[in-house]
Amino acid sequence: MPGDAVHVVRIGRPGRRNAIDSATAARLHDELLAFDADDDARVAVLTGDDAAFCAGADLVDLPRLRPSGPLGPTRLQLTKPVIAAVEGWCVAGGVELAAWCDLRVAGESARFGCLERRWGVPLVDGGTYRLPRIVGLGRALDLILTGREFDAAEALALAFANRVVPAGTALDTAVELAEAIAASPWNCVVHDRASVYEGLGLGLEEALANEDRHGRAVIGHPGFAEGVARFTESQRQRREAGRR
Repeated sequence: MPGDAVHVVRIGRPGRRNAIDSATAARLHDELLAFDADDDARVAVLTGDDAAFCAGADLVDLPRLRPSGPLGPTRLQLTKPVIAAVEGWCVAGGVELAAWCDLRVAGESARFGCLERRWGVPLVDGGTYRLPRIVGLGRALDLILTGREFDAAEALALAFANRVVPAGTALDTAVELAEAIAASPWNCVVHDRASVYEGLGLGLEEALANEDRHGRAVIGHPGFAEGVARFTESQRQRREAGRR
Protein backbone atom coordinates (compact mmCIF):
# COMPACT_ATOMS: atom_id res chain seq x y z
CA MET A 1 0.00 0.00 0.00
CA PRO A 2 1.23 3.54 -0.77
CA GLY A 3 2.29 5.77 2.06
CA ASP A 4 0.60 9.04 3.02
CA ALA A 5 2.48 10.89 0.28
CA VAL A 6 0.63 9.00 -2.48
CA HIS A 7 -3.14 9.22 -2.68
CA VAL A 8 -5.01 6.71 -4.88
CA VAL A 9 -8.30 7.96 -6.34
CA ARG A 10 -10.61 5.32 -7.82
CA ILE A 11 -13.36 6.23 -10.25
CA GLY A 12 -15.40 3.46 -8.68
CA ARG A 13 -18.06 2.38 -11.24
CA PRO A 14 -16.82 -1.00 -12.48
CA GLY A 15 -20.29 -2.12 -13.55
CA ARG A 16 -20.39 0.78 -16.05
CA ARG A 17 -16.77 0.54 -17.28
CA ASN A 18 -16.14 3.45 -14.91
CA ALA A 19 -18.32 5.77 -16.96
CA ILE A 20 -18.83 8.92 -14.93
CA ASP A 21 -22.28 10.03 -13.82
CA SER A 22 -23.20 13.23 -12.00
CA ALA A 23 -22.53 11.87 -8.51
CA THR A 24 -19.17 10.40 -9.49
CA ALA A 25 -18.11 13.64 -11.19
CA ALA A 26 -18.88 15.59 -8.02
CA ARG A 27 -17.01 13.07 -5.86
CA LEU A 28 -13.90 13.09 -8.09
CA HIS A 29 -13.90 16.88 -8.07
CA ASP A 30 -14.09 17.03 -4.28
CA GLU A 31 -11.60 14.21 -3.66
CA LEU A 32 -8.96 15.71 -5.93
CA LEU A 33 -9.40 19.16 -4.43
CA ALA A 34 -9.00 17.59 -0.98
CA PHE A 35 -5.82 15.87 -2.17
CA ASP A 36 -4.46 19.19 -3.40
CA ALA A 37 -5.15 20.81 -0.03
CA ASP A 38 -3.61 17.96 2.00
CA ASP A 39 -0.10 18.92 3.05
CA ASP A 40 0.88 15.27 3.58
CA ALA A 41 -0.24 14.10 0.12
CA ARG A 42 2.17 14.83 -2.70
CA VAL A 43 1.13 12.77 -5.75
CA ALA A 44 -2.27 11.34 -6.68
CA VAL A 45 -2.88 8.25 -8.79
CA LEU A 46 -6.20 8.19 -10.66
CA THR A 47 -7.43 4.76 -11.71
CA GLY A 48 -10.42 2.64 -12.65
CA ASP A 49 -10.10 -1.15 -12.51
CA ASP A 50 -8.57 -3.96 -14.59
CA ALA A 51 -11.38 -3.83 -17.18
CA ALA A 52 -11.53 -0.09 -17.76
CA PHE A 53 -9.91 3.15 -16.74
CA CYS A 54 -12.90 5.20 -17.84
CA ALA A 55 -15.46 4.97 -20.66
CA GLY A 56 -16.20 8.69 -20.45
CA ALA A 57 -19.49 10.22 -19.44
CA ASP A 58 -22.39 7.94 -18.59
CA LEU A 59 -24.90 8.88 -21.28
CA VAL A 60 -27.73 7.45 -19.15
CA ASP A 61 -26.96 9.98 -16.40
CA LEU A 62 -24.99 12.60 -18.26
CA PRO A 63 -22.88 14.75 -15.94
CA ARG A 64 -23.98 18.35 -16.13
CA LEU A 65 -21.76 21.04 -17.59
CA ARG A 66 -19.98 22.55 -14.61
CA PRO A 67 -17.17 25.10 -14.28
CA SER A 68 -14.77 22.37 -13.14
CA GLY A 69 -15.55 20.16 -16.17
CA PRO A 70 -18.40 17.68 -16.80
CA LEU A 71 -16.29 14.72 -15.65
CA GLY A 72 -15.46 16.46 -12.38
CA PRO A 73 -11.89 17.76 -12.17
CA THR A 74 -10.90 18.38 -15.80
CA ARG A 75 -10.85 22.17 -15.58
CA LEU A 76 -9.11 22.27 -12.23
CA GLN A 77 -5.46 23.30 -12.12
CA LEU A 78 -3.98 21.43 -9.20
CA THR A 79 -0.64 22.36 -7.64
CA LYS A 80 0.60 18.75 -7.38
CA PRO A 81 1.06 15.89 -9.88
CA VAL A 82 -1.59 13.35 -10.81
CA ILE A 83 -0.74 10.08 -12.58
CA ALA A 84 -3.30 8.04 -14.53
CA ALA A 85 -3.06 4.25 -14.11
CA VAL A 86 -4.83 2.86 -17.18
CA GLU A 87 -6.04 -0.68 -17.73
CA GLY A 88 -8.58 -1.81 -20.31
CA TRP A 89 -10.81 0.78 -21.92
CA CYS A 90 -9.78 4.44 -21.84
CA VAL A 91 -12.15 5.99 -24.34
CA ALA A 92 -14.21 9.09 -25.04
CA GLY A 93 -14.05 11.32 -21.97
CA GLY A 94 -11.69 8.78 -20.41
CA VAL A 95 -9.04 9.96 -22.88
CA GLU A 96 -9.69 13.54 -21.79
CA LEU A 97 -9.50 12.58 -18.12
CA ALA A 98 -6.20 10.77 -18.71
CA ALA A 99 -4.91 13.76 -20.68
CA TRP A 100 -5.72 15.99 -17.70
CA CYS A 101 -3.26 13.95 -15.61
CA ASP A 102 0.44 14.83 -15.68
CA LEU A 103 1.59 11.31 -16.59
CA ARG A 104 -0.06 8.14 -17.89
CA VAL A 105 0.93 4.54 -17.14
CA ALA A 106 -0.87 2.00 -19.33
CA GLY A 107 -1.23 -1.74 -19.13
CA GLU A 108 -0.27 -3.35 -22.44
CA SER A 109 -3.86 -4.45 -23.15
CA ALA A 110 -5.30 -0.92 -22.73
CA ARG A 111 -7.43 0.47 -25.55
CA PHE A 112 -7.86 4.16 -26.32
CA GLY A 113 -9.98 6.28 -28.62
CA CYS A 114 -12.15 9.38 -28.92
CA LEU A 115 -15.14 7.13 -29.49
CA GLU A 116 -17.62 9.92 -28.74
CA ARG A 117 -17.07 10.88 -32.39
CA ARG A 118 -19.42 8.01 -33.34
CA TRP A 119 -22.32 9.38 -31.28
CA GLY A 120 -21.97 13.07 -32.01
CA VAL A 121 -20.83 13.90 -28.47
CA PRO A 122 -18.29 16.77 -28.36
CA LEU A 123 -15.03 16.85 -26.45
CA VAL A 124 -15.77 19.21 -23.56
CA ASP A 125 -13.31 18.03 -20.87
CA GLY A 126 -10.17 19.64 -22.25
CA GLY A 127 -9.31 17.12 -24.95
CA THR A 128 -9.12 19.66 -27.78
CA TYR A 129 -6.68 21.70 -25.68
CA ARG A 130 -4.54 19.01 -24.09
CA LEU A 131 -4.24 16.33 -26.77
CA PRO A 132 -2.44 18.62 -29.29
CA ARG A 133 0.00 19.64 -26.56
CA ILE A 134 0.72 16.04 -25.63
CA VAL A 135 0.87 14.30 -29.04
CA GLY A 136 1.13 17.19 -31.51
CA LEU A 137 -1.49 18.91 -33.67
CA GLY A 138 -1.61 16.49 -36.61
CA ARG A 139 -1.78 13.39 -34.45
CA ALA A 140 -4.40 14.92 -32.17
CA LEU A 141 -6.58 15.84 -35.14
CA ASP A 142 -6.27 12.29 -36.45
CA LEU A 143 -7.48 10.88 -33.14
CA ILE A 144 -10.23 13.46 -32.64
CA LEU A 145 -11.65 13.62 -36.17
CA THR A 146 -11.63 9.88 -36.89
CA GLY A 147 -12.49 8.61 -33.41
CA ARG A 148 -10.46 5.50 -34.17
CA GLU A 149 -9.28 3.07 -31.51
CA PHE A 150 -5.58 2.70 -30.78
CA ASP A 151 -3.69 0.35 -28.51
CA ALA A 152 -1.14 0.86 -25.76
CA ALA A 153 1.82 0.41 -28.09
CA GLU A 154 0.58 3.24 -30.30
CA ALA A 155 -0.24 5.33 -27.24
CA LEU A 156 3.42 4.99 -26.23
CA ALA A 157 4.63 5.81 -29.75
CA LEU A 158 2.42 8.91 -29.75
CA ALA A 159 3.80 9.87 -26.30
CA PHE A 160 0.28 9.82 -24.89
CA ALA A 161 1.33 6.97 -22.59
CA ASN A 162 4.53 7.62 -20.66
CA ARG A 163 4.96 3.96 -19.63
CA VAL A 164 3.49 0.71 -20.95
CA VAL A 165 3.69 -2.21 -18.53
CA PRO A 166 2.34 -5.78 -18.37
CA ALA A 167 -1.45 -5.93 -18.12
CA GLY A 168 -2.67 -5.76 -14.56
CA THR A 169 0.39 -3.88 -13.24
CA ALA A 170 -0.42 -0.29 -14.23
CA LEU A 171 -1.61 0.72 -10.77
CA ASP A 172 1.41 -0.77 -8.97
CA THR A 173 3.76 0.88 -11.46
CA ALA A 174 1.98 4.22 -11.17
CA VAL A 175 2.20 4.08 -7.38
CA GLU A 176 5.93 3.29 -7.57
CA LEU A 177 6.40 6.21 -9.94
CA ALA A 178 4.37 8.46 -7.64
CA GLU A 179 6.45 7.41 -4.64
CA ALA A 180 9.67 8.20 -6.53
CA ILE A 181 8.38 11.66 -7.46
CA ALA A 182 7.11 12.26 -3.92
CA ALA A 183 10.53 11.37 -2.50
CA SER A 184 12.26 14.04 -4.59
CA PRO A 185 13.06 17.47 -3.10
CA TRP A 186 9.48 18.66 -3.04
CA ASN A 187 9.79 22.42 -3.35
CA CYS A 188 11.75 21.96 -6.56
CA VAL A 189 9.21 19.46 -7.97
CA VAL A 190 6.31 21.84 -7.35
CA HIS A 191 8.03 24.89 -8.83
CA ASP A 192 9.38 23.08 -11.91
CA ARG A 193 5.94 21.62 -12.61
CA ALA A 194 4.29 25.03 -12.23
CA SER A 195 6.89 26.59 -14.50
CA VAL A 196 6.12 24.06 -17.26
CA TYR A 197 2.36 24.64 -17.20
CA GLU A 198 2.55 28.41 -16.83
CA GLY A 199 5.06 28.63 -19.66
CA LEU A 200 2.71 26.99 -22.19
CA GLY A 201 0.76 30.19 -22.70
CA LEU A 202 3.73 32.57 -22.71
CA GLY A 203 6.18 33.86 -25.28
CA LEU A 204 9.85 32.89 -24.94
CA GLU A 205 11.03 35.91 -22.95
CA GLU A 206 8.04 35.78 -20.60
CA ALA A 207 8.43 32.02 -20.14
CA LEU A 208 12.12 32.35 -19.31
CA ALA A 209 11.39 35.15 -16.86
CA ASN A 210 8.73 33.00 -15.24
CA GLU A 211 11.14 30.06 -15.07
CA ASP A 212 13.70 32.34 -13.43
CA ARG A 213 11.11 33.44 -10.86
CA HIS A 214 10.36 29.84 -9.93
CA GLY A 215 14.06 28.97 -9.92
CA ARG A 216 14.83 31.79 -7.49
CA ALA A 217 12.06 30.56 -5.20
CA VAL A 218 13.73 27.14 -5.12
CA ILE A 219 17.27 28.45 -4.67
CA GLY A 220 16.14 30.74 -1.86
CA HIS A 221 14.44 27.90 0.01
CA PRO A 222 16.33 26.21 2.91
CA GLY A 223 15.90 22.82 1.23
CA PHE A 224 18.12 23.91 -1.66
CA ALA A 225 21.19 24.28 0.55
CA GLU A 226 20.47 20.88 2.07
CA GLY A 227 20.31 19.32 -1.40
CA VAL A 228 23.60 20.92 -2.44
CA ALA A 229 25.20 19.65 0.78
CA ARG A 230 23.97 16.11 0.04
CA PHE A 231 25.39 16.31 -3.49
CA THR A 232 28.75 17.58 -2.22
CA GLU A 233 28.92 14.78 0.34
CA SER A 234 28.05 12.13 -2.28
CA GLN A 235 30.85 13.44 -4.53
CA ARG A 236 33.31 13.34 -1.63
CA GLN A 237 32.37 9.73 -0.87
CA ARG A 238 32.81 8.75 -4.53
CA ARG A 239 36.27 10.31 -4.64
CA GLU A 240 37.28 8.48 -1.49
CA ALA A 241 35.96 5.19 -2.82
CA GLY A 242 37.96 5.74 -6.00
CA ARG A 243 41.20 6.04 -4.04
CA ARG A 244 40.78 2.68 -2.36
